[in-house]
Amino acid sequence: MSTNTASRFAATPEPPYVLVSFASIRTKGDNGYDAMSERMETLALAQEGCLGVESARDAEGFGITNSFWRDEDSVRGWKNVVAHLAAQKIGRERWYEQYKVRVARVERAYDFQASTGDDLAEHVD
Repeated sequence: MSTNTASRFAATPEPPYVLVSFASIRTKGDNGYDAMSERMETLALAQEGCLGVESARDAEGFGITNSFWRDEDSVRGWKNVVAHLAAQKIGRERWYEQYKVRVARVERAYDFQASTGDDLAEHVD
């Protein structure tokens, strides 16, 4: 059985755009996390300026969610959505042992997909 991994990647435009990286260590148990995580992703994707979301978590609870935004104003808008603020508060109370947020401007991006026959060396500066 083959898995289409390309669909897991956000379809971002040519740079520049803004990346918000949220790295976290989860507490034990779900405690409503999965449902809220799905709700927040859906809500983020509906926000003006959201370009996409990529997320992964390992078995020990370490995860990274990268969200991609058109500009800083879009990021600020998302940060102030009431439901997102409520989820952040619950996250600090229930779901996270630790987290770090990093915001960066993406100036360059490239990719590789084996099935297209791309040569990675062609894309590296």
